[in-house]
Amino acid sequence: MRANDGTRTAAEVLIDQLVVHGVAHVFCVPGESYLAALDAFHDRDIAITVCRQESGAAIMAEACGKATGRPGICFVTRGPGATNAAAGVHIARQDSTPLILFVGQIAREMREREAFQELDYRAVFGSIAKWATEIDDPARIPELISRAFYTATGGRPGPVVIALPEDMLVERVAVPDAPAFEPVEIWPGASDMSRLQKLLWAADRPIVLLGGSRWSATACAALARFAHRFALPIATTFRRAHLFDPAHPCYAGDLGIGPNPKLLARVKGADLILLVGGRLGEMPSQSYTLLDIPRPRQTLVHVFPGVEELGRVYHAQLAINATPTAFAAALEGLEPPNELSWRSQTPLAHADFLAWTDKPTTVPGPVNLGEIVAGLRERLPADAVICNGAGNFSIWVHRYARYRRYGTQLAPISGSMGYGVPAAIGMKRLAPERTVIAFAGDGDFLMTGQEFATAVQYEAPVIIVVVDNGMYGTIRMHQERHYPGRVVATGLKNPDFAAYARAFGGYGATVEKTADFFPAFAAAQKSGKPAILHLKVDPEALTPTISLTATREKAQAGG
Repeated sequence: MRANDGTRTAAEVLIDQLVVHGVAHVFCVPGESYLAALDAFHDRDIAITVCRQESGAAIMAEACGKATGRPGICFVTRGPGATNAAAGVHIARQDSTPLILFVGQIAREMREREAFQELDYRAVFGSIAKWATEIDDPARIPELISRAFYTATGGRPGPVVIALPEDMLVERVAVPDAPAFEPVEIWPGASDMSRLQKLLWAADRPIVLLGGSRWSATACAALARFAHRFALPIATTFRRAHLFDPAHPCYAGDLGIGPNPKLLARVKGADLILLVGGRLGEMPSQSYTLLDIPRPRQTLVHVFPGVEELGRVYHAQLAINATPTAFAAALEGLEPPNELSWRSQTPLAHADFLAWTDKPTTVPGPVNLGEIVAGLRERLPADAVICNGAGNFSIWVHRYARYRRYGTQLAPISGSMGYGVPAAIGMKRLAPERTVIAFAGDGDFLMTGQEFATAVQYEAPVIIVVVDNGMYGTIRMHQERHYPGRVVATGLKNPDFAAYARAFGGYGATVEKTADFFPAFAAAQKSGKPAILHLKVDPEALTPTISLTATREKAQAGG
């Protein structure tokens, strides 16, 4: 309750800071350790989504941070609440997503007795969060929350963890609010852009790679104009395909897991690589084999918002410390050379992309996931958001989906299973007017599938496509590659996922043939309910290019 003496509880000060900094949505699992903060939400204009498990809550918050570029906010209780939420913190770390996780904590006088659910949050999260702290003095809440927003969004974005001792939250203080934060842009210098123009003019086979965070729709549009003026081939890195319209004549494809071999050859044969926003980590670099380390044989220009990453793995000939948004704006000042020696190669690069992705491959079994994903291109609005978790099923999604606008792809760079369902629900809470679908493997879905109850509770009509092959497919693939025929711990016995949806109050349908999917999808949309479409796929359909049996036989033959 608000007092009339000019004081506020620490919890009220805390929630008021969220209002000041523009927070509109919060995700949580309630806990006794932060009851005072929950009470302070009562009279504030902030939407709260109550989740069923802390990993789901943290992933929903991470997805909102990824979609907006502003910190996703999550509240969880101490001990097991915090450790459950660690999955979302790790995703935010590897995906460079701004996230602030608030954790209830034991009373200050109980410290270091291993009190009920006690943890040292600085120690527990110190290696994965950008900053982990605990607030002892309620008078410093405005200062520390402001710092949290700047830390989460500044440089390379990432997660911040803040522990809140329960006795601290009820203390009363008179303290002014902090000013509203605004992310700090990092602009490239004039000399950086001048050197870049000279390198481009000297190149014969350049290619641009886009990745990372701190983008915007405006920045993506500026990059597209730059690509058009320079006729440059553009590729996106692992799970960042939404950064460039695949219909653009300069798009060369997605440099992720199992990429087009012609795109790999194009990157390897380039004499200039302009890497904007990304780190070129293990997945897009094909296990760090694409570029020589530390000095690539190609001329490398690396643009990244966190200076600590420049030179960390790759020694760039030109390293530019800048955000993608600021760098994209600065590209407007560059002039293309009179003769574009690479002009004829860019249409070929786009043609190679189309040939790789237009017509899905034939796979064993009556359900072809590639045909389903490709068929959705004409059935989804351009701003539809496609989410997925981790597993071999996602290879079809990334290869055949068309992400036409910025912010239409939510997928974990970290490769975290269980991501797609809560990400979709979080996005639907953030933007209820948009179509949001999630693809999930059977093992993937059941890691966070209880959040379907959250979708039903908030009447968030996401459509979840569960791709059921009765196994942990990615691990089975690696087993067959390295230990052919020796199957251990990868088989799954699954429930009726359509019945699961109906049990929660949603729409459910089972799909056993490709042709049955689209009527089921239309019915799910018409229902207006959260929906699960249960695809029963043949376990032989391991990837778009090789079957399970062929994988085993190749390994047995020493291939």
